[in-house]
Amino acid sequence: MPIFNHPDYKEEVNFLNFILDFLKKYHRSLQERKTRITHELSAGAGNSSDDSSDPYISMIINTQLSDTLEEKLQKIEHAKEKPYFARVDFTEDGAVNREKLYIGKMSVLDDKNYKPIIIDWRAPVANLYYEGRLGRAHYECPDGTIYGEIFLKRQYTIDDGNLIDMFDIDITTNDEFLQAFLGANADNRLKDIVSTIQVEQNRIIRADMWKPLIVQGVAGSGKTTIALHRIAYLIYNYDKDFVPENYMIIAPNKLFLNYISDVLPELGVNRVKQTTFEEFAFEVLEKKFKIMDVNHRLSTLVNLNDEKTKNTIIEASKFKTSKYFMDILDMYLKQVEENFIPNKDFKIGRIDIYKYDEINSLFLNNYNDLPFAKRLNEIKKNLHNRINFKKDELIDNLNRICDKQIAQIKANNSDIIERQKLITETINKRDDLIFKVNEFAKKGANTFVKSIEIKTPFELYDQFILGELFKTEALKHISVDAYNYIIECYIENKKSKMYDYEDLAPLLYIKYKVLGLSEKIKVKHIVIDEAQDFSVLQLFILKRIIKDSSFTILGDLNQGIHYYRGVRSWDEIQNIVFDGASQYLTLEQTYRTSIEIMDVANKVISHIKDSQIQLGKPVIRHGEKVRITEVNSLNDAVDDIVTHIDRFKSEGMKTFAIIGKTLDECKEIHKLLKKKGYEFNLITGNEKEYSAGFIVVPSYLSKGLEFDVVFIPNANKENYKSNELDIKLLYVALTRPLHKLYIYSQGEVCDMLKNVEE
Repeated sequence: MPIFNHPDYKEEVNFLNFILDFLKKYHRSLQERKTRITHELSAGAGNSSDDSSDPYISMIINTQLSDTLEEKLQKIEHAKEKPYFARVDFTEDGAVNREKLYIGKMSVLDDKNYKPIIIDWRAPVANLYYEGRLGRAHYECPDGTIYGEIFLKRQYTIDDGNLIDMFDIDITTNDEFLQAFLGANADNRLKDIVSTIQVEQNRIIRADMWKPLIVQGVAGSGKTTIALHRIAYLIYNYDKDFVPENYMIIAPNKLFLNYISDVLPELGVNRVKQTTFEEFAFEVLEKKFKIMDVNHRLSTLVNLNDEKTKNTIIEASKFKTSKYFMDILDMYLKQVEENFIPNKDFKIGRIDIYKYDEINSLFLNNYNDLPFAKRLNEIKKNLHNRINFKKDELIDNLNRICDKQIAQIKANNSDIIERQKLITETINKRDDLIFKVNEFAKKGANTFVKSIEIKTPFELYDQFILGELFKTEALKHISVDAYNYIIECYIENKKSKMYDYEDLAPLLYIKYKVLGLSEKIKVKHIVIDEAQDFSVLQLFILKRIIKDSSFTILGDLNQGIHYYRGVRSWDEIQNIVFDGASQYLTLEQTYRTSIEIMDVANKVISHIKDSQIQLGKPVIRHGEKVRITEVNSLNDAVDDIVTHIDRFKSEGMKTFAIIGKTLDECKEIHKLLKKKGYEFNLITGNEKEYSAGFIVVPSYLSKGLEFDVVFIPNANKENYKSNELDIKLLYVALTRPLHKLYIYSQGEVCDMLKNVEE
């Protein structure tokens, strides 16, 4: 039915115009207020004659107000284009009037009565839209459970302030609306998902903040966007308890961070900490240093044909990122702890103030919940208090001894001059000792504690890896070849003053145990995306060092290309990291790719015989058949690719990716494209900015990204073998396109892709 024929069309247009007019006036009033504050700031900066602190305080307040107003203005700018996307008509039990609840990305309050005209999608009542159905319904809020009845659920397509379409629905999203959303280009989808959040996605977004949440989601299920919306939801609902800086996203690489960088501001969220594990490690260790590229070992394994060497590398990496490795590190740190305090008494002269056993007991027992360095601070207080307590007693003793000696001098010496000389010497000696006692009382504790050597995390790790304890314990779990590989790599890296990516987690742990964390790190909720490529050790250590924080962990075991060090099963994360006290949810529906593309991807991943493998269930969206073309060379593949690109551009496709298996293959493709006059961005993983449009990217860097069209330039038997790594790399590449997938094979196609076109 045309929108003009809808019985409520005029009413809806009138309401939209009212909202747009309201936002226009509101924007104008905020702009005037901001201009006034800016003027006051300029005037204040030029007035330096007032010596009081009032102008300075006023300037700080006005600066904060100006920043707040700027954020509001930006939100209203976005809202003017699409002020809301849904409406729910709801009558609460016991109420007379039916409420028309319009839902948008931000709340809009009526100035007169402060009631919401538009409700923020994160508000508790908005859950009626995401999970309620027509008829009896309820939602949870701080006041408890609110019951009532839903009479209408409506969705809107609004573009540039114009009502384009609307649908009356029962469930969250009707097929027509969802199809329109899924048919959009890749560059718009991350920002617009809020209007099409499905029930299983909504439950992840609104899950309990304080219970660790693990989400297994197939490729294209919306893990990343759901993670970002969850942060936006938590910030909105816990704004009295936390500031945005208390939330941290850990992403697989900087490229990925750049890819998602403008989504949170679109959701009205700013100042959330976005980092990689490496950058976070540098921050905690308070030192930047060279580390081996995170994909170095993966690249080695991809290009290695020697199976024996490959198995040794995998065995070594699995062990170095396991709980066993952590247990040995704990054994080593226990030894360091037990020998940390030097075997000497705290004394002044020959007088004991604190015996070694007492000091060591304080260190090992009284303050054992603190890092080593912080324990020393507490011990210093104890030493200082004890010496101050004993100081007066010592001085009294010195005075008594002095008086006794003077009495003896007077009794034994008749020569007045000699007697006076001896008395003066005795008094001077006493005064000198009293001075030393007072000085010792001031500085003795500090001097004693400073004499205790605190090695850096790097020095301790060096002793650990190259020590006998590690060798003895490691060889109980791994082969001699694997142990030798670990040691050889470590020594080789030392020559270059470099560390492996796998060294970061244990270094973090040593820093936490020995020195403690900086007060600057105030993280309360951590979201980890692409978590399947994190090791158990990384997650375990993050949980240990940031004790009071909660976690949202999202990943897909199908895409675990760093399987040699990554998560093999979510059970081990639930049990080892969170002691079984976590919530586990799944996302099985894939919204990115068409049925035709997902069917091919599912057939490929099914070649891994593992109960953890989860097949994606595509929504009902058909597209073009996947094309597999045999070519003679890479040059022929590129020739065919560029002819398709010209055609697809004319069809409205905007983002194109050529996904090679390795970086070397991508570099070769990039050269060929350049010769043919086509400008593509080559992604190497070191980019500071993500530039969508036309890119050439290695398979392992394409995780999490999506494109309108994807080309795989060589999927032959030599390039993609039937092993776990190659299958997962191919699966990652296959699940990047929204609309079109073209595959080329130089010679015979790989086993996983045989017969997929049938």
